[in-house]
Amino acid sequence: MNNDLLLVTNNEKYTAKLKAAFLARRPEINVLVAGDAGAEQAQMALCWHPEADLLTRYPNLKCLHSVAAGVDHLGAGLLTSGLPVCRVVDDHQKQGMLEYVLWGALTVQRNFDKISANQSESKWQGFRQRPASDIRVSVLGLGELGQFVARGLAQFGYRVSGWSRSPKTLNGIHCYHGQEGLGEMLKETELLVNLLPLSPATKGILNKDLFNKMPEGGYLINVGRGGHLIQEDLIESIDAGHLRGALLDVFNQEPLPATDPLWTTKGVTITPHLASDASLPTIIEQVADNVLSFVSKGELNNQIDLTNGY
Repeated sequence: MNNDLLLVTNNEKYTAKLKAAFLARRPEINVLVAGDAGAEQAQMALCWHPEADLLTRYPNLKCLHSVAAGVDHLGAGLLTSGLPVCRVVDDHQKQGMLEYVLWGALTVQRNFDKISANQSESKWQGFRQRPASDIRVSVLGLGELGQFVARGLAQFGYRVSGWSRSPKTLNGIHCYHGQEGLGEMLKETELLVNLLPLSPATKGILNKDLFNKMPEGGYLINVGRGGHLIQEDLIESIDAGHLRGALLDVFNQEPLPATDPLWTTKGVTITPHLASDASLPTIIEQVADNVLSFVSKGELNNQIDLTNGY
């Protein structure tokens, strides 16, 4: 085995940026791209939206490494190939995610969405100030990001609950699990934050049935993946007056087409997938360490559970 690393992304500029960063920070890693001599001999690939036939073109690959915290961009074929899959874990990414969600929480708490809408109509209207403790926030997904966000929201004084597929215990957080637990939590949820990983079990989970279990006036923040949301159901729930609105950062198609009805749905705020990113130095260091660990010991850090997909 050697220190070869194959870069496979859907963006030539991003690939060049990654290659330059490895050369500057970790020159002991032999970074290769398609067309380079020896690329077909690489045993680890660093990926961002790779093509589905990656393993056919590079049959010597023994490990796939995501360039991000999520791995769903690899696609079902690669995720079920049997190869180990690793991801990037970045504490700065956690902080960035918390800041983004806090923006959404403050929007609901202090009615900034309504104030912004009023400004477009030159309308002067005050709103009663509510304390954070009056806002019932629920976090879907209690992985590393979800736990960090839930704890951060609780520290700011919000009443926080969290849901996961299996039981978890977090100090200061009311934890629910399973399908029955999800229904119980939603009944008391004014602000729902989705931080679930995308998997067959969670695809389309943000749908009409879920929204109808929330109290009238509920608000959604989706920072998971676009595949979690049935957007027609969201638009219908908002237009019917059941949901107050939504803050959306992720979409099935990105960039979101200019003709997409979400752009003009009253109460929806759209951001261009900027909630939080792993820093480039963190990506380089973690991936380089994994290459060397895999070569020398056959061991990997931040490896996902292929059964759960995260």
